[in-house]
Amino acid sequence: MGRVFSFLILVTVLLEVSSLALEKEVRCPFSVLVGPFYWKCEKTAYPPAESDLVPTFEVDLDLPPLQRWAPLMRVKGPKLITLVDDVKELIHSVVGEKIFNTIMSNLPKVATSLPYPFYEEMVGIATFSGMPLSLVTLYNIFYEAFTLCTSIIAQDPEGHLYHGRNLDTGLFLGWDAKNHTWKVAEKLRPLTVQLDWKKNGTTLFRSINFAGYVGVLTAVKKDKFTFSLDKRFALNGGYMGLLEWILFNDYKQSWVAFLTREVMEEAANYDEAQAKLSKTRLLAPVYFILGGIKPYQGCVITRDRDNFNMLSLDSKSIDSKLWFLVQTNYDHWKTPPFFDDRRTPATKCLNQAGQKNASLGLIYNVLSTKPVLNKETVYTSLMEATSGQLQGWIRSCPDPCWPW
Repeated sequence: MGRVFSFLILVTVLLEVSSLALEKEVRCPFSVLVGPFYWKCEKTAYPPAESDLVPTFEVDLDLPPLQRWAPLMRVKGPKLITLVDDVKELIHSVVGEKIFNTIMSNLPKVATSLPYPFYEEMVGIATFSGMPLSLVTLYNIFYEAFTLCTSIIAQDPEGHLYHGRNLDTGLFLGWDAKNHTWKVAEKLRPLTVQLDWKKNGTTLFRSINFAGYVGVLTAVKKDKFTFSLDKRFALNGGYMGLLEWILFNDYKQSWVAFLTREVMEEAANYDEAQAKLSKTRLLAPVYFILGGIKPYQGCVITRDRDNFNMLSLDSKSIDSKLWFLVQTNYDHWKTPPFFDDRRTPATKCLNQAGQKNASLGLIYNVLSTKPVLNKETVYTSLMEATSGQLQGWIRSCPDPCWPW
């Protein structure tokens, strides 16, 4: 019991040491970054270079789970091993030898308790990549602990909806003071792929994923809905759900990114997706950002593990309905912290452009505006549900650039 408990407090330990790690590793002159140029709205980033497009692979859901990831692992397996080895060493340096060994010895137990088909798929990834199952599990369940993201939904005057997001990750995982980069973010970029999820020979949905990650963070289901997920900080965080999952066999809760995979596979429309994302009991708090095919079908679902708050495009503002939603990693009814305020510049740039210019191009430009674009940004994706369009581009943020 003591060994398992030590494993489960990893997230708590990481959160406690994060501020110390940042102070130690990120020697960034904040005063240099806080200036008028830093709030300048980007207007020429779109269209991005074709060379930055992420490659496309297929996941055949008609295959047995053990075989679904084999083609991708044959291509990306070596890079995945390099990444996870680095993550392992970084976590080891944070938590120390004893807790680290306890973590690693308990990961297979976590894997075997995961719902079908996720455990079976992880076994397949381990088999075809040559990586131990414990490390595949580590990669899949602790990824979200280091993620900071920005999602935007916008509606044009004709009622067409557009959805975009920056996926920012790698916070506190190895700051390279010489090159001003996060080591893990650098190694995730070549692992970023677009996946076409096939069922009965046709595309069921598309997603932007990291190779070897079996959950879904960014996706579109043609003629149905678009989706993205942003991390939410809360006192009743994922470690409590993980504690209940392992110590008390509480399997009547869902892992966040596994739930969203189920929604992408099973939900027939925007309303079904919204209901399932709102009402399913979760292992961890999160923000779900959902867009549909009809006017005003756009919402941010702020989730506790058991409850939710919903902000929709048809929510009344001062004198009219909203035409855009911006979600970062802080509740929409609270002011973001001064050291991580991506909401304010994104909102300013959208308002400056106006609804008449709402488009995928506008969203890309806003997501390219610093500090919405930052050193953690691994990719930018754009989605549109009616056409089923989904594209993702690898990003970098030249200095001067905010570290997160």
